Amino acid sequence: MADTPRHGLATRAIHAGQEPDPRTGAVVVPIVTSSTFKQDGVGGFRDGFEYARTGNPTRRSLEQTLAAIENGTHARAFASGSAATDAVVSLLSPGDEVLTTIDVYGGTYRYLEQVKARWGLVCRFLATSDAEEILAAITDRTRLIWIETPTNPLLNVIDIAALAAGRPEGVLLAVDNTFATPALQNPLDLGADIVAHSATKYLGGHSDVLGGAVITRDAELDERIGFHQNAVGAVPSPFDCFLVQRGIKTLSVRMPRHEDNARRIASLLEEHPAVERVFFPGLPSHPHHELARRQMRGVPGMVSFRLAGGRAAADRFLDGLELFALAESLGGVESLACYPYTMTHGAIPDAQKQAIGITENLVRLSVGIEDAADLLADVEQALARAAAP
Repeated sequence: MADTPRHGLATRAIHAGQEPDPRTGAVVVPIVTSSTFKQDGVGGFRDGFEYARTGNPTRRSLEQTLAAIENGTHARAFASGSAATDAVVSLLSPGDEVLTTIDVYGGTYRYLEQVKARWGLVCRFLATSDAEEILAAITDRTRLIWIETPTNPLLNVIDIAALAAGRPEGVLLAVDNTFATPALQNPLDLGADIVAHSATKYLGGHSDVLGGAVITRDAELDERIGFHQNAVGAVPSPFDCFLVQRGIKTLSVRMPRHEDNARRIASLLEEHPAVERVFFPGLPSHPHHELARRQMRGVPGMVSFRLAGGRAAADRFLDGLELFALAESLGGVESLACYPYTMTHGAIPDAQKQAIGITENLVRLSVGIEDAADLLADVEQALARAAAP
């Protein structure tokens, strides 16, 4: 299918890069497991394929789908979201500076602070989600602004267009779009240079695959990221590519259900006496609610909240859940509960976590697509346990 602007997201997700197999007519892209490819003479590659780390037909199909759903022109698939992050940061050199926010995935913090800083990268974690304050922090060494929006786990929303318009020439803007997904937000359309994903989450959608992605419209950036992809070799297996691509096909159907369920739970939490504060951009009470309405086409199924009874209440709440599983990750069809303080953000020093609001009474929910009434009942009974003396 030659993708054009007239094709909607659901159509691109199902057809882009996924032509029926010309030999057999199979409508599902074959899983090509070969580690190497026969050459017709030295350098005579068939359809460009030489060695599986460098390129694979199943992976290429996924990459074409990824580019199409993010309104990009180039995409690279990786073995995980962390590998995708590494590929973007590989564009920088020792002495360069990357700006990000302290309210960022704990694995990203760990990678920048404990891995790349040792190699001479200057990593600054800003205690803000305000675009003007981020722009004001740029120095002559800044080469990359890396943001999540909504952020993990406090669900702050950052103005992508303002950052894109205000950053000086030579400063790249990369957006981790894992939470919002292409169903709700397209950062490239708002002026970002690069979009990154943990495809493990909403893109895969079923908690059964690890994957990452980097998408851009810049051929030169893509070439450099592709060089890193091949040199480092952190590529997904063909079967993993198949699973991510299969998950993408239902993304536009799943996301509204995630959002509707999350809205119901966020509303319940906001009214409950055992809850101190709710973080959900879909609520009018959220400080970035209007920005979310302008920038996004909806909100993901992520809800964070603080319990009034401190760590003990959080423990009672998590222990009391029956349908929500206490587990890392997010974005799957099943509902998960997470304790960011020691789980996803355990790598951040305690003092910094407390300063930015990742407190010992904070719980993060990834709301799945089960029946809303069942999820509401589960949260309500767990809240009752949390409130018990």
